[in-house]
Amino acid sequence: MARPKKKRMVFQPPQYTSFKPNGVRMNTLEQITLNLDELEAIRLADYQGKEHNEAAEEMEISRSTFTRLVEKARCKVSRFLLEGKHLFIEGGDIHFRGNILRCEHCGHMFKTGFEFLIKFCPACGSSELLDLAGGFGHGECCKGHHHNQRR
Repeated sequence: MARPKKKRMVFQPPQYTSFKPNGVRMNTLEQITLNLDELEAIRLADYQGKEHNEAAEEMEISRSTFTRLVEKARCKVSRFLLEGKHLFIEGGDIHFRGNILRCEHCGHMFKTGFEFLIKFCPACGSSELLDLAGGFGHGECCKGHHHNQRR
C-alpha cells in the first residue's frame, strides 16, 4: 500500500494562472496543467536559484522528490514554450505559507497571512477583495502548517 501523499508547502498563490501564445484562440489550444507544487519548484530552483536540498527543505519534502517535481515542471513549461500550448496553473496537494489579496475596485495587490482578517483595501478602502488562495480552495486549512517558515 502506498504512503499517503504529503502536502507540499507553497509560498503564496500565483497572481496569474493562465498563459497562451499571443494571437491564438484559447479554444484551439491543447492545455497543459502545471500543479501549484510544480510552479513552486520552478520558482525556488530557477527563479530564486536555490540548491535542490534547500528548496526541498522549504517545501517540506525530500530532495529526491523535489528533483522529480522540478524536472516534471520544466518539461511542461518547455512544451508550452516550444509547442505553443495553453499553460494552466491549478491544484495539487499543497498548503500556502501566505496569501495575496487583490482589490477588485482599484487593482491593488497586497500580501497577507491567514491569521489576519482584512476586510478593506489599504489603498482605496474598498471591500471588494479577491482572496487568491481562496480561489484554490485554501485559507483556513493552511493555518498552522508553517513548520519551517522562514519569512
